[in-house]
Amino acid sequence: MLRFFLLRLFRALVTIALVVTFAFVVLRMSGDPATIILGPEAPPSAVAAFREAWGLNDPIWVQYLSYFGAILQGDLGMSMRDGRPAIELVAERIPATLQLTVPTLILKLAIGIPAGVYAALHRDSIVDRIVMIGAVVGFTMPSFVLGLILVLIFSVTLGWLPSGGQDSWLHAALPIATMGIGGAAVLARFSRSAMIEVLGQPYIRTASAKGVSWPRVIRGHAMPNAAIPIVTIVGFMVGSLVAGAVVIESLFSWPGVGRLLVIAVSNRDLAVVQCILLLIAVTMVVSNFVVDILYGYLDPRLRNNYAKA
Repeated sequence: MLRFFLLRLFRALVTIALVVTFAFVVLRMSGDPATIILGPEAPPSAVAAFREAWGLNDPIWVQYLSYFGAILQGDLGMSMRDGRPAIELVAERIPATLQLTVPTLILKLAIGIPAGVYAALHRDSIVDRIVMIGAVVGFTMPSFVLGLILVLIFSVTLGWLPSGGQDSWLHAALPIATMGIGGAAVLARFSRSAMIEVLGQPYIRTASAKGVSWPRVIRGHAMPNAAIPIVTIVGFMVGSLVAGAVVIESLFSWPGVGRLLVIAVSNRDLAVVQCILLLIAVTMVVSNFVVDILYGYLDPRLRNNYAKA
């Protein structure tokens, strides 16, 4: 078990280091922050002074070692535009992002899993076909297209909900619905497939032949085994909450981390972009690590393998 934890921890640290390195290199190849922040009319002397002040004249490997060493000491850099710590700017936006992502995750779980399980238990019925049609539409439609459709219907045509901002809970309704519909569709498809596969296993037929009631078979045998692939998808959704909010926050003018990322990229505010990407990477890694742990509890075979390791 200790070996399992250490191996997963090592993989997590390597993944985070690779994300940090990739973001660092790509950002410095995408444009000169001095020119973008100061503007094209800035005198060459001001641009040169800016580059010198922020260490942009150093070789890229020197910049990388300096940045990586600062991360190890808990320093995620300063914003070139605001002159404030990048972590401070990001932390200010996290509550707004959580106001969208947490209800969105709850909506996905509350709709997607029950719909998929019900469709599997009533396979080839009218309800099953309706659920699958809705799942395919919700899964294939891009989030920004769905968001625009919802704005057109509920904001422009009906006038029931605001199309942007963060003044009240009504402003969060459309962003949450936009992100939640697609995620619920994904969960419905995977829940249905996992449940159908489990219902076809011999141990389900054996339990039924022994006289175990069908509801008990579903609760005690089918659901725990079907939960394994579902947990994988849910873990991925939890890990991608911040990354998935980028488009939606920009579309609905929601002042969260996703919108800050778009602004920081356009301004080449390197420290802020790198801080947000590091946050996304850590969230993904932690969620995947938790999923690996849950596997051991859901599947006794995996737990035994971990114990032997």
